[in-house]
Order: sequence, then structure tokens, then C-alpha cells
Amino acid sequence: MTPPKVLTSPQGRHLAYHQSEGRQPGIIFLGGYRSDMTGTKAVALEAWAVAQGRAFLRFDYSGHGRSGGDFNDLGIGDWFEDAQSALASTCGRQVLVGSSMGGWIALLLARAFPDRVAGLVAIAAAPDFTEDSLLPSLTEAEQAEMALNGRVERPSAYSAEPYVFTRTLVEQGRANLVLRATLDLPFPTRLLQGSNDEDVQPETAMRLFSHASGPDIRLTLVKGADHRFSTPACLRLIEDAVAEIAA
Repeated sequence: MTPPKVLTSPQGRHLAYHQSEGRQPGIIFLGGYRSDMTGTKAVALEAWAVAQGRAFLRFDYSGHGRSGGDFNDLGIGDWFEDAQSALASTCGRQVLVGSSMGGWIALLLARAFPDRVAGLVAIAAAPDFTEDSLLPSLTEAEQAEMALNGRVERPSAYSAEPYVFTRTLVEQGRANLVLRATLDLPFPTRLLQGSNDEDVQPETAMRLFSHASGPDIRLTLVKGADHRFSTPACLRLIEDAVAEIAA
């Protein structure tokens, strides 16, 4: 396997990435919380893009995968900055494909740089999850732990290591909310959501669909699909959505 390249962000963080040259608009994949660029969706979409002769970029946020940085010192604002560096390393307009937290990051990019965005595909997007999902779910004991230690840990369904949620994550999340003010998406936008997603409820997709404004926003709810959204049928839906936008 080809080792990743590394770019240095304006903040001095070292970000690992894989980039394939090709025609425009290109595609940028934005992963989820604690995910990295070797995930099923990222790698499958890259293979599809290469077969189509289309430019593609996948990368690890700082504190994730092969990138530098301590995950527990970082938050939404830092990863948004990382995504800005990834976008700046490309040419022309891009189709942003964001999974889970990556959907939130993609929305932040789209709001800040609409002229660079050809379209957006959000897969089980989790905008504002720190404020709307994490904080309300904290038990009294977890609230006390957060206040005392600045972090809480919870078991993960995706790895042996627990999920860590920090005060930094919450504070940076609060500074980067997208569902509290106008969210204009003036380009084709496709929201893909599984009905059996236990991490991001379908209601979140409906809230985003209702809140955002734009001339071409569509929500697809897939019966039986879970948060991974990585079955062959789901991967084809992602490819079809990107192909429609890129065309």
C-alpha cells in the first residue's frame, strides 16, 4: 500500500492524506469521529473515483489515523481547520462527502466556502451532535466527571478503545453550530440516512433537511441501514449521489 503524503496546516498540524489526480469537480471525503481515511466508505469511494478518472482526496484529521496530534486535545474547530487545509490543497470546485461528524465538517466548509463546493453528500450526518446529543445524554455522574476531569469515557461499538468526549470538544462544538442560524446550500445536496442508525437518529437527518435551504436538497432514508452505511447497496447509493452531482 502506498504510504500517505503529509501536509502541514497553517496551524502547524501534520495531516496524512491520499490524493488521486483526475478531472473536476474533485471529491473530498470527510470521515467521522474517531474514524480514519482507511474506512470502508473512503476506500470504496476512492476506487470508484479513480475508475471514473475523477480527482479524489481522503485525509486524517489531526489526532486521527496517521496524522499528528493528541486526539484528546482537539475538537470540532481544529478539525474544521484541518478540512480547510485539505480543501486548499485541491483545485477547482469539490464534491464534499461527509460521514457522521464529517457531515458536520462538510456543512461548515460549505457555509464558509460555497464558491469552492460543487455539491454535498452527507451520510448519517451528525451536525451539532455535541450540543444536541452528547450533552443531553450525560448522566449526573458523567457531568461531574466532565466538570472535574474535563472528559468522559464511554464504550465504543466500533473498537476496543472507549470513546473519549472532552470539554474542548464540547466548547469547540458550541462555537461551530450549524443548525442555529440560516444554512444556505446553493448546490446539489444529498442526505443519506439509515432507518436503523442507533448513533445518529433519522430525526437528525429530518431536522437538517428541514433547516437547510437550497434549490436541490434531497433526503434518502434507507430501511434497515445502520450507522456504518457500508453495505454494497449503500456504497452504490453514495457513488450514485456523487456521480449525479459531479455530472
